[in-house]
Amino acid sequence: MNPAPILEVITARESVAGVAADELRGQISALSQQLTALETELAELATTRNTLLRLAGHTDDGQCAGTGPGNPTYQQILAVFTTAEQQLRAKDICRALGIGVTANHTEGLRAKLNRLVTRGVLTEDQPGLFALAPAPAGHADATVA
Repeated sequence: MNPAPILEVITARESVAGVAADELRGQISALSQQLTALETELAELATTRNTLLRLAGHTDDGQCAGTGPGNPTYQQILAVFTTAEQQLRAKDICRALGIGVTANHTEGLRAKLNRLVTRGVLTEDQPGLFALAPAPAGHADATVA
């Protein structure tokens, strides 16, 4: 038996398989580079997001620092709304809280009211008029702890 024809077939197949393997290695290399670039971009975006949230005063859970329901200042503001039967202006709330009604007092309070609007605790149907937001459907008690 002459092994030459079988060896030629093996050699030809090795050549084809070698070329295919080289092409796959090239594709793997290109895909690895693309994956590394995307992973780097994702890490940079996450870092940027966290930095912006921290600079904006948000905590790790995405809430505004100091605007949680347990904050005494916000508790006092919400207490005024629970007894009010109408929409209130910042100046009215300042009076109810016993703080000054000068521009710096009302503007500081208005900023807090706007944070509560953003969080969905209050509504501002007309500019400058604030009211408690309606309780979400399915919640029997909408009090803030």
